[in-house]
Amino acid sequence: MSERMRKPKAIIVGGSIAGISCAKALILAGWDVVVIEKTRGPPTGNPTGAGIALHPLSQKIVKSWLHQPDLLHNITLPLTIDQNRAVDREKNICRVLARDENFNYLQAHWTDLHSLIYNTLPPEIFFWGHLYLTFCISHDKSTVTVKAKNLKTDEVIDIAGDLLVAADGSRSSVRQTFLPDSKLRYTGYCAWRGVFDFSENENSETIQGIRKAYPTLGNGVHMDLASGTYTVLDELMYKRLNWIWFISQPELQLKGDSATMKVSSDMIKKMHQEAEKIWVPEFEE
Repeated sequence: MSERMRKPKAIIVGGSIAGISCAKALILAGWDVVVIEKTRGPPTGNPTGAGIALHPLSQKIVKSWLHQPDLLHNITLPLTIDQNRAVDREKNICRVLARDENFNYLQAHWTDLHSLIYNTLPPEIFFWGHLYLTFCISHDKSTVTVKAKNLKTDEVIDIAGDLLVAADGSRSSVRQTFLPDSKLRYTGYCAWRGVFDFSENENSETIQGIRKAYPTLGNGVHMDLASGTYTVLDELMYKRLNWIWFISQPELQLKGDSATMKVSSDMIKKMHQEAEKIWVPEFEE
């Protein structure tokens, strides 16, 4: 095949939603694609992750990738209401600050959305269980060669392409090569998050209390603000609650390259104590 007829080839480092979305877009644009991902395989029923709200434009793009556009609605719940409240547990006050009833987002769980997009891609483009090491640009800057290590065999392989895409997270190893002095900036808060599966106890007092305190939970996103902190709560498909707790505080001293710290039992205990002081009883429970 002549150079003019050859498809350009992209090497994407990172197989999360950003990486596989980029892969889908490039394939549709006529590129050959390979995806390097250090995890050993695609997520299948993995409970980790969090909720992801899809903007109307994102919805349109994802639907265009699917043979059956309704599949997106099968894994999402509509977010038609965006409500913000001020909460004062000590004074027993909950005051609505803003309420948008024309919110037009869809809420998905990370794993569900990843699987939906992943299933539209040819599986042979993925190098699962491969750790990105480094890259080298050709002298004429027309091609790039990436080195990656098979974490199972320790074999190092070379992959040549025309484009390198850094989809390997906030602490991207690829980006550090180009911008070695660029550091992450602390936002001023830490965040706890989780997904609570209540499919086996949907009639419990806790869930009934939550639904009473947040009557539009099934189709709305709720932000409760207190002094120096706020929470976000919404429902996911398949009887799950997505929650996030932001806490304003000085920058933590983290070690290594991860932005996530290990959790101790003492930290969990303090979280419970703070939740009891700040949040409405239903959310705290």
